[in-house]
Amino acid sequence: MGGEEQWSWMVLALAATASCVLLHVAARVADALWWRPRRLEAHFARQGVRGPPYRLLVGCVREMVALMAEATAKPMSPATSHNALPRVLAFYHYWRKIYGPTFLIWFGPTPRLTVADPELVREIFLTQAEAFDRYEAHPVVRQLEGDGLVSLHGDKWALHRRVLAPAFFPDNLNRLVPHVGRSVAALADRWRAMACAGEVEVDVAEWFQAVAEEAITRATFGRSYESGRVVFRMQGRLMAFASEAFRKVLVPGYRFLPTKKNRMSWGLDREIRRGLVRLIGRRSDAAADAVENDGTAVKDKANNNTNNNDNNNKGFRDLLGLMINARDNKSMPVGDMVEECKTFFFAGKQTTTNLLTWATVLLAMHPDWQDRARQEVLAVCGPGELPSKEHLHRLKTLGMILNETLRLYPPAVATIRRAKVDVILGGGQLAIPRDTELLIPIMAIHHDARLWGPDAARFNPARFAAGAARAAAHPLAFIPFGLGSRMCIGQNLALLEAKLTVAILLQRFEFKMSPKQKDNPEQMGRERCIGMANLFGVRVHGIPALCSSAFLSVCGCVPGVPWLVVLTIHCRISGTGRRGTFLQFVQMFFCTDALDSN
Repeated sequence: MGGEEQWSWMVLALAATASCVLLHVAARVADALWWRPRRLEAHFARQGVRGPPYRLLVGCVREMVALMAEATAKPMSPATSHNALPRVLAFYHYWRKIYGPTFLIWFGPTPRLTVADPELVREIFLTQAEAFDRYEAHPVVRQLEGDGLVSLHGDKWALHRRVLAPAFFPDNLNRLVPHVGRSVAALADRWRAMACAGEVEVDVAEWFQAVAEEAITRATFGRSYESGRVVFRMQGRLMAFASEAFRKVLVPGYRFLPTKKNRMSWGLDREIRRGLVRLIGRRSDAAADAVENDGTAVKDKANNNTNNNDNNNKGFRDLLGLMINARDNKSMPVGDMVEECKTFFFAGKQTTTNLLTWATVLLAMHPDWQDRARQEVLAVCGPGELPSKEHLHRLKTLGMILNETLRLYPPAVATIRRAKVDVILGGGQLAIPRDTELLIPIMAIHHDARLWGPDAARFNPARFAAGAARAAAHPLAFIPFGLGSRMCIGQNLALLEAKLTVAILLQRFEFKMSPKQKDNPEQMGRERCIGMANLFGVRVHGIPALCSSAFLSVCGCVPGVPWLVVLTIHCRISGTGRRGTFLQFVQMFFCTDALDSN
């Protein structure tokens, strides 16, 4: 009997323990999914911050998807409008009218405080930046874009930023101007040759991607340009899997399933990594041989000079050379260098492509500004000479046009930060608990009529005549590349490349829109720097001007003679309807923050 009683007590004890554990787990789950969201709702409501009500498990997701589906189902009116905010950030546009510029939304049980006040943005990015961390991107995003500067935190991020920053100093980037200029001139020659045969249809985004790849590859690999180009071409193929991957981010463990596309993606990724490791090894060996033969000074030269005879490019410091030097100082292993190369390709390619595409569209839609920009380019650079670094600094009107393009269609429409600790903003007016996420809608700030005036939805580059800081009612109303210490490290390269490319095209072409043009920016506006080019393409019909064939022959032979090219901008959207809208929603909330957080 004693043994049976002891066994019974053991069973009861185990049952009681299991019950306690289950009750504890159930209580934790209930707190995370219900009670904590309700406490946070009450906490913010006491401070005057409200928002759509929290719903168990889903938060506001269903309402947000429905708002986006409704907005994208309606055509933009008028067709030439740049009021893209109601379509790109439909949920924000709708709820701001109800709750004001600061309100609370729920992505599942996760609270996201939406903040569009520039003074609060200043605190988040500048004065209290140490209290916030970047949003942790989904593993699928990190796998595709690389686990580099964008994803790093703390001391490791600071080290990588310090190592890579010299590659993006203006004096260093100016050495790329001749190479990028020749690449753009070759593109223009191909357009001109195609137009000689009659009407030509060109996918502008695709052509501009080639230009962006040229600059990115040279900035990354320098004298190892040819080898690096082979690797980056494979990475371009890997980007094609991004759309499919982002559709599945809400499927737990999907990225581990051996599906056909996953296996192809894994194989490409392994190939890319092997190629980068081999390239790094060759550069490291060359640097080591240089040290052995001639000393450290020659080693630096071996790492930083490009393999060409262009005097303007002597002394160029490429990313790979800088990282190899850091590796020799025991601060950056090969694996980190591989991730940084991958990150820079994804982060740089689509940013520049989108900027160039939208700038071309806007110039075609606004011929008065196109004429002003062309007159400036011809006056500064001449009709046929490739612009130099000295020329680019004098193209003020073109700089204003690019800034206005970035204002209307920023590369990242929103960014997210997470409070690492309890923090007080707004001079004590807003208490934010730890782990609250903050959504900063960059496009909404850029389109705010209270900051930019009643013409906020209009294309008006003149607002930037006195500089970006004075373009709006608040100096921080213009933040296309983010703000603070994690501002996009590659912004100087993107702007230099965009200004050079547009200047060369203006020397050679005149753009006009077709009356049949339909502008649909909700997906292009949301395209970020990691690149989703397959979702939205801009097609251009190039038609020679109404002039004699003899004149066309002369134009084809004389460099610098502007051609009249009629642009027809077509949307090519692969995800329509509710499924497409849900994909847009997933992209926005899992893939945001690739640009301004390096």
